[in-house]
Amino acid sequence: MEAFVNPVLESAKFISENSKDVVINEDSIKDIANTLYENMKKESYSMATWKQHQLHPKTPNEQAIDWQMIQATVLIVLVFHSMVNYTLALAEKIPITTASVYASEEQLTDEQIKYIFRSDTTEQIPLLQQRIMLMREAGRVLVEKFGGTFVNCVREANKSAMKLLEIITENFASFRDENEYKGRTVKFYKRAQILIADIWACFESQSYGEFHDIDEITMFADYRVPQALYRINAISYSSHLISLLDALTILPNGSRLEIEIRGCSIWAVELIRRVLVSKVQEGDYQPVNAILIDFFIWDYAKEHQSELRIRAHRTRSIYY
Repeated sequence: MEAFVNPVLESAKFISENSKDVVINEDSIKDIANTLYENMKKESYSMATWKQHQLHPKTPNEQAIDWQMIQATVLIVLVFHSMVNYTLALAEKIPITTASVYASEEQLTDEQIKYIFRSDTTEQIPLLQQRIMLMREAGRVLVEKFGGTFVNCVREANKSAMKLLEIITENFASFRDENEYKGRTVKFYKRAQILIADIWACFESQSYGEFHDIDEITMFADYRVPQALYRINAISYSSHLISLLDALTILPNGSRLEIEIRGCSIWAVELIRRVLVSKVQEGDYQPVNAILIDFFIWDYAKEHQSELRIRAHRTRSIYY
């Protein structure tokens, strides 16, 4: 039996082996990996590419780590205008990244947070009240256990991504992205893993971003990457699932279908990664891991939105 260091990967393999409505097209994986390899090589896709996004922190310092923590906590990275407002808040010297501030309703009121995360349309950010609650919870934990900064969590992990994943999921309840499937607890830890990956990319694997086991991190099971994996024929959906997506049906968080989409996507990227690793050993392109594959596919999906052949699944969740 294959042994896994990351429980997310173990869960993904189990889901893929038992999935009914999502299937990994294993016969296509090698060709997909070859295509991705050539495209990533052509674009010199690397950690440095991550920094080119206009709203990612450019300076690798301790403030960037606390920025990434609050960003992962409320998941505002998926809401572009909120990221702009958040950046403006920093420019206006509103200490939005200071845990003791956002933990306290006296120092930073709900109305101030709503203003920072305001929409540029009439539609409010989804689950805004829940996101504020998550901020308060994370801030309190950081103040009570980690001296008010996520930097101390990174230090405690001692350059281990898996230890940091454990610290996050054991101490911050809202990062505990788990469900029951076929009699087992399955784990995704999307927000926790992307937080670790963003620190790694921001510091380009140096200083606080140096993790000796970073390659154990999986892809980040969200909405967009599964959609792109379907487009490139890495995964297939049953006609039943396609009909639900076409009808814009909400798939509840923790439902079998949502779990199968997320789990099979993680395992498909792992299979692609294994092929890429063998290619990199033979070629001259720098090593790649599931993080860079995820970043690349996510960027691809965003740039080719009109070409995606299937609707993204619709799930209201604080986990992604």
